[in-house]
Amino acid sequence: MSEHDFRTVKSSQTVLKELMVPSYANFGGKVHGGVILSLMDKIAYTCAASHVKGYCVTASVDSVDFMNPVEVGDLLTLSASVNYVGNSSLEIGIKVVSEDFREGVVKHTNTSYFTMVALDEETRKPVQVPGLILEDEQEIKRFIEGKIRKELKRGHRAEMSKIKAELDLIREIKKLEDENCRLYKL
Repeated sequence: MSEHDFRTVKSSQTVLKELMVPSYANFGGKVHGGVILSLMDKIAYTCAASHVKGYCVTASVDSVDFMNPVEVGDLLTLSASVNYVGNSSLEIGIKVVSEDFREGVVKHTNTSYFTMVALDEETRKPVQVPGLILEDEQEIKRFIEGKIRKELKRGHRAEMSKIKAELDLIREIKKLEDENCRLYKL
């Protein structure tokens, strides 16, 4: 790759701010998690497409743990950054913070990692993504952690495939006696 095939982390960092309005509320009166997930997907795409300078799709989302509720009237700030790049994929780290600016209360609501894949717009086949220029210790650390997450996901998929292939249904059914389920007679 030539030098122009690399981009800095800062060149694609993205911030999205949105006021949480009443139409975003769930039945409990808090902002619906699906609204927040949609905003996270939007900022992940924006960050990835900005780095790639092209079309990207969401390939996977690591767990999204909602640590604090988001209230109607809060200002939600989503920050996204390219943490890691592979051949055609990018890991986008997203941090979500809610702010009740009337009370001055700021809460970290969640952090998640989206894996995006760059695609050719015509063929819809994966394309090479630009490399990442790591300019400080934090960027290096995030890149290494992203690489580790990718390796762990690959290992987890392989382990699940092995478990499924070797599943002894009779033995596993016997283990369900202490679970919160009821089996119908087959």
